[in-house]
Amino acid sequence: MTYIMTGIEGFELTAQDLHNLNHPLTCGVIFFKRNFKDYHQLLALVNHIRAIKGDDFILAVDQEGGRVIRFGLPFTQLPPLGLIGQTYAQDQDQAKTLCHLHAWLMASELLSIGIDLSFAPVLDINNGSDVIGDRAFAATPQLVTEMAELYCRSMQSAGMKTTAKHYPGHGTVKADSHFELPTDERSKNELFNSDMQPFSTLIPTGCIDAMMLSHVIYSQVCDLPAGYSQLWHQDILRSQQQFQGVSISDDLGMKAAECVGDIQQRYQACVDANIDLTLLCDAKLCTELYSNNRLKNMPNNPAKLIKIKRLQGQSTLDTRQPFWEQMRWQQARKALVTLMAEL
Repeated sequence: MTYIMTGIEGFELTAQDLHNLNHPLTCGVIFFKRNFKDYHQLLALVNHIRAIKGDDFILAVDQEGGRVIRFGLPFTQLPPLGLIGQTYAQDQDQAKTLCHLHAWLMASELLSIGIDLSFAPVLDINNGSDVIGDRAFAATPQLVTEMAELYCRSMQSAGMKTTAKHYPGHGTVKADSHFELPTDERSKNELFNSDMQPFSTLIPTGCIDAMMLSHVIYSQVCDLPAGYSQLWHQDILRSQQQFQGVSISDDLGMKAAECVGDIQQRYQACVDANIDLTLLCDAKLCTELYSNNRLKNMPNNPAKLIKIKRLQGQSTLDTRQPFWEQMRWQQARKALVTLMAEL
């Protein structure tokens, strides 16, 4: 059993969305730019989903900063994580302050409107990837690790669980898995000594609540992408590295995900690897998957579902009023604006 987090089509729920949300495999929704018109529309959409599915249903988004921001103003338009690494080279204290404010503002704003998760932070290194680049903190595993731990702790202090991505590292392989199938031909030792280091170092600290596995084939280790691989998920991440949190396979609609076949085969690959949760960001593709009536009768996995529900956020701001009206947010936002002006 692998649970599904689905995308929805637009500013309001459609009949197709309602069908997908009510399927027994669906345990959450992931939002995109297509779902955001303004703050009040998004709040109404969140409240509608909550009214149907309840508080245990997980709502998520990619609100990383830089190129990956799904919600516009009044949400803070945060810089890319790469700016934190660049700042570190000039002033370590300023970089740490920027890292904390970035994480706290991102998490606090989303939680205050009822969204549990931003899939963050990126633990990849900036080492030639077309899709990662300045989404990464830095080009060295050591600096990525240091900043990522601070970022995770700041997210958690705001009440949001953390999701490290894209395990075991997407930052060195050049191809973008959204549009083609990347293959990393380095040995396991080379991977563990570079891209894997931030993940390996931070897993024992307890600051990673969920792990998103990449759709990259590491050909010297396994012939399947990590998100479909029992070797990567069960043998390495779970058994060897003792990761106890939620495992998430990247979007099944990505071009790289097609390497195992149609949507039914992609979902089955996640099941075979015993992945906890997978993303299906295209609502139509989710409907296609759910056309298989066999899936309606799959037995629930209560332990896995309970673990996923632990990703629910707990806002430290007052959810009864907009975040921008609250003193703690105002102070943090002012500190960020002042710091950015100095850089």
